[in-house]
Amino acid sequence: MNYDAIVIGAGHNGLTAAFYLARAGLRTLVLERRHVIGGCAVTEEIDAQAAPGCRVSTASYMASMLRPEIIRDLELGRHGLRMIASEPGVQAVTPDGMILPWWTDPARFATELARFSPRDAHSFLAMERRLRALARHLEPLFLRAPPDIAAGGVRGFREFLSTAWQLRGVRGRDISELVGFATGSLGEYLDRHLESPHLKSLILANSLYGKHGGPYDAGTLFGLLFHLLGGGSESKQGFMGHVVGGMGAITQAMATACRAQGVEIRVNAPVATLRVRAGRGDAVVLEDGSEIEARVIVSNADPKRTYLGLVPSAELPPEFLAAVRGIKMDGPCAKFNLVLDAEPKLVGMDERAPALQRCLYTITPWLQDAQQIYDAAKRGEVADELWIDVIVPSLIDDTLAPPGRHVMTCFVQYLPYKPARGDWTASRGQLEQRLLAQLSRWVPQVASACVATRVYTPQDLEQVLGITEGNIFHGDLRPDQLWFMRPVPAHARYASPVRALYLCGAGTHPGGGVTGAPGFNAARRILADIKTRRI
Repeated sequence: MNYDAIVIGAGHNGLTAAFYLARAGLRTLVLERRHVIGGCAVTEEIDAQAAPGCRVSTASYMASMLRPEIIRDLELGRHGLRMIASEPGVQAVTPDGMILPWWTDPARFATELARFSPRDAHSFLAMERRLRALARHLEPLFLRAPPDIAAGGVRGFREFLSTAWQLRGVRGRDISELVGFATGSLGEYLDRHLESPHLKSLILANSLYGKHGGPYDAGTLFGLLFHLLGGGSESKQGFMGHVVGGMGAITQAMATACRAQGVEIRVNAPVATLRVRAGRGDAVVLEDGSEIEARVIVSNADPKRTYLGLVPSAELPPEFLAAVRGIKMDGPCAKFNLVLDAEPKLVGMDERAPALQRCLYTITPWLQDAQQIYDAAKRGEVADELWIDVIVPSLIDDTLAPPGRHVMTCFVQYLPYKPARGDWTASRGQLEQRLLAQLSRWVPQVASACVATRVYTPQDLEQVLGITEGNIFHGDLRPDQLWFMRPVPAHARYASPVRALYLCGAGTHPGGGVTGAPGFNAARRILADIKTRRI
């Protein structure tokens, strides 16, 4: 049976693209290499033997920027998706033991600021209002293909006018500030505007997830705006949501929506290569040797895995291949998942605090220490003290663990993709022991009540989830890898040098995070090309 479209990878962007293609009438097949749908947005048992029934979000662990248009179009709520807004949205534990919640209610947060940083309270609130205004300018670009910088003539003029219209509200001051945010240093910006090291660490806790660069490196300021983009069903700025059932509930709901449109989804179906004839991708070849033909092939795999692994190299221009090889990847983070047979209690946390507050916090370094952690990672070393984002989702979601047990998931940065000595196979155990020791100082139950653990080094993220070099964003979020530069210049509009082959994953605009935007934009580009007979 032939198909109109084949989507490689059942991650959330692949499923999003498949839904829109099928809704437009294309007979669509999704092929997933793993045994489970979801890509990096999956919910799985940590250790089926030692802790049956204890499930956690294996990789991605919070919903922040999932586009409301996609939630609405796929009717994800009707298909079972339920998100609980995080409150506080961020909570930092500083090295001296202070716990700082960033409440989503401005009045409540203003009171908190006055308590621990009265001198900075006014400055910060003014700064946040300005940041939110700047972030709103970026919103219209999220669900649009980047401008075609190679276009000339009438089409090039139309591209210019379209982009200018989307940015019509941007003024001179806005432009200079946006350029500064794209290229500046988070640490230097915070040092200019704030005095309190505690407040700086609180802002740090939500600004550099999974990204290369210590806070004093150029290009790290952009994360401060990126995480203020809208998300959730109401497109609330800075939204952070706990997903009931774990992040896999998002992709399961998406899969249900896809099937309702006639999409066929196969698991345990790894693609080995693409068949290209006369410059056109017309089939995929599975690892078992079987071939499946399609009018359009859409890859949710990252750009390097797609272009350097699936497409025969002879079908791509040498300069294009060189550009793809140059994409900055080498993921700087890890995941650490645990099962405990007692509630993990953060030292210093008020036991009367609601579960929503107790279940989320980041063990955050001071700004200067964060820079040193990153500098160590650049040398291939693991710092003695790491930056650890902690979620205990079972405190608010009893579907994840049986009574009496809890699951904890930790996002860890910065780490080297390649250790200076040996590899992660040899040093995985050392990393796990270092994490257990650090966590135990803040959460004593980690030492006394731990039942099972699973650590995913950058190498493990690559091997298990199929993301090149373990990069959760399919390529670093840095100025030269954003917008019309993503994944590479001249090929940033989802189409590839191979006719009828498209990318729809996080390696394309607007980048990583569980947004669905790349899948949405790719599907719209494909349907436009079909309509104009370009494929």
